[in-house]
Amino acid sequence: MPSEETLRLLGLAEERRKALGVPASDDCLVVSVVQQTLVRFHKGRAVRTHRVSTARAGVGCVENSLRTPTGLHRVAEKIGAGAPAGMVFKARQPTGRLSSEWPTPEDNLITTRILWLEGLEEGHNRGEDAEGRVVDTRARFVYLHGTNQRDRLGQPNSHGCVLLSDEEVAELFDAVPEGALVMLG
Repeated sequence: MPSEETLRLLGLAEERRKALGVPASDDCLVVSVVQQTLVRFHKGRAVRTHRVSTARAGVGCVENSLRTPTGLHRVAEKIGAGAPAGMVFKARQPTGRLSSEWPTPEDNLITTRILWLEGLEEGHNRGEDAEGRVVDTRARFVYLHGTNQRDRLGQPNSHGCVLLSDEEVAELFDAVPEGALVMLG
């Protein structure tokens, strides 16, 4: 059963979707920064809850803030199909090395799969804000992705992205299509 916070965010996602005129999606991912969870909904029903890590610096949409953006997003692009669990990505390209082989294991790596997010709220998580600052989630390269620091899931640990275990990001990658809605709050 999803928490009250998750249901609040799901309702907010639906309100914003309608206000923006965004088509409905069978799939919606709801990320609670407070609870450090991601709940996958399919056709309005909670399917699975995942422990995640969001940004150490908290939430915010401004470029170079190292914060997790808030608001309604969609999965713009899926990268890494067929890569082995633990494959390290740099600039969205597989490096050919697994995280277990990485020379500096203390690095928080992008592993296994990438779901690249695109903000849907102009001036909030898309384009620029009223002060002319870039707030564009996609241009900030914010992803849902695997991490080599699985032991830190459930607490803030990223530079803005949403981190999942390698197994769970691969499962999510296979389960949701490009265009699936994502609510971060």
